[in-house]
Amino acid sequence: MTEPSGRRERKKAATRQKIADTALRLFLERGYDEVGIRDIAAEADVAVTTVFSHFASKEALVFEQDSNFEENLRGAVEGREPAEPLIPVLRGEIQALVRHCTADSVAPVWRMIDGSPALREYEDSMRLRHAESLAAAMAADPGLGRTPTACRAIARFVVDAYSVAREAADPEAAVDEVFRMIEAAWAAASPAVSR
Repeated sequence: MTEPSGRRERKKAATRQKIADTALRLFLERGYDEVGIRDIAAEADVAVTTVFSHFASKEALVFEQDSNFEENLRGAVEGREPAEPLIPVLRGEIQALVRHCTADSVAPVWRMIDGSPALREYEDSMRLRHAESLAAAMAADPGLGRTPTACRAIARFVVDAYSVAREAADPEAAVDEVFRMIEAAWAAASPAVSR
């Protein structure tokens, strides 16, 4: 008899979370470069192949919420009401992420990321992937009326707003400042604006 898919999915999610939590704890205790995938697997009491079935790379263990952020950005575009302006919705998503990523409890994680060239490179590629995903969702929405080029540029600005704000002395004010520029760029990209 097979298990119900709901139960299987819950077990899978619990295993993924256990691996991610174990990896982060080990990275913070020993240092990112001092911990290998085998160490994580042994500590989480799973096989190395199980780690790789949940995470594509060691770097992905640090950014385990990566897919949630990407889904939230796409969902902000695809799930808003037809007449609801896009940029304020995206601002809300970025503000929520900045609040999460600037909390005192995550400061050690960001110090680890900032101190690792491999993690900084992974974060850069992740941001580009998020921007491309967001741009695709924007370009697919006929109600937005912007060119694919405008969507790609605005999407990059939106995703980069998070990193600019995360590093600012006043992250919330930085989000507001960057989004004023994004609003202006979005308005300038409107087909109603004469060229």
